[in-house]
Amino acid sequence: MLQQPAFGRRLRKLRQARGLSQTALAGDGMSTGYLSRLESGARQPTERAVAHLAGRLGLDAADFEEPAGGSLAHALTLAASTGSDAAIETLREALAAEGHETPVLRWQALWHLARQRRVQGDHTGEREYLQELVRLGDQVGLSALRVRGLTRYARCLRSLGEITDAREAATAAHRLAQEDDLEADDRAAVLLALVSVEAEAGRMPDARARADELVELVAGRSDAVWAEAMWTAAAVLVRQGDHAAAQARLEEALEKFDSGEDLVLWLRLRTATGRLHLQKRPPDPEAAERCAKEAESALVFVGTPGLRQELTALKADLAFLTARYDDARVLLGELARAQPMMTYRDRMRLDILRHQLRIRSGDADGVQGLRALAEQAQADANIDLAADIWRILAESLAESTGKRGTAAEPGA
Repeated sequence: MLQQPAFGRRLRKLRQARGLSQTALAGDGMSTGYLSRLESGARQPTERAVAHLAGRLGLDAADFEEPAGGSLAHALTLAASTGSDAAIETLREALAAEGHETPVLRWQALWHLARQRRVQGDHTGEREYLQELVRLGDQVGLSALRVRGLTRYARCLRSLGEITDAREAATAAHRLAQEDDLEADDRAAVLLALVSVEAEAGRMPDARARADELVELVAGRSDAVWAEAMWTAAAVLVRQGDHAAAQARLEEALEKFDSGEDLVLWLRLRTATGRLHLQKRPPDPEAAERCAKEAESALVFVGTPGLRQELTALKADLAFLTARYDDARVLLGELARAQPMMTYRDRMRLDILRHQLRIRSGDADGVQGLRALAEQAQADANIDLAADIWRILAESLAESTGKRGTAAEPGA
């Protein structure tokens, strides 16, 4: 049974959310005075009164119950202060039950829920929350919220491989941030997204110019924003072939960024550095191995499925580079059995490695597989990735041809 004063508070909130006066809500079937006493908690609601009010508001009687875990504001406070899985689940339930809170409060709830999906590696689930968050940002009309929503949406779309839409969102966020002269943190976040999508789209001069702007903007800091800026700038340098400068950026981030600031970022910096050691010429597998071990030690504290898969993928690449092909196949098999919680680029990287192993074992389907991946990346407007795959295909073919030639020499 609905009890006072909770019913009255809930009734007032629902009425005000619809912009109704007490007279408009009461209508012909209830006096305004009686409605006022219900809202104040002075009268206990009857079933008939509840049915009347529910009909006027277009609700079910159950909607007058407080959501599980209390109000959305209460659930949001718990999620923001603890970040526990239980608190996040309570927030999700409260958001689903509450269709009448202020847009700003709903925006904050969606932000927390999207972040939790991102940390888990569930970028598809993250996008669902972010799409509503962007719409709410437009309703609220606050520039900072609009920019933050678009920025996070752009980064999510990039993770899903939707480069054209990601670039559109990042460009819109950048324009808004400039027009309203937002704070440095917001401008830095926008540049982080814009640099990444410009690089993926193969617009390297633009990406490098934005990366230099980003590094200058965060100079003198050593927080999470600064560490991400160093990582992003390093990624651009890698794509331009300047591995030494990229390594310097990442090593600076590894040295100065404190794990207590953001352990997930601390772990991912080590994974990224490990991958750089495999990409540079000549590669340094021992350094990559050290980075992998450091990252693995942190998984005890932040072992989400996405982070575990990211590290396993690095180990698979390391096994391939050091000619431990059976180990690489085992690691790839482990990843294939799990629900993928990785970015588009990382999933493509795994497929590349699978086809490289096929070529290594003499399976001609590996060549066709790499060609199909390159064409898919091009179709997805991921020009940088497509170029990488074509290069790997050429190198694999050259190596395969060289092996056949060497094998033919004794009988020549």
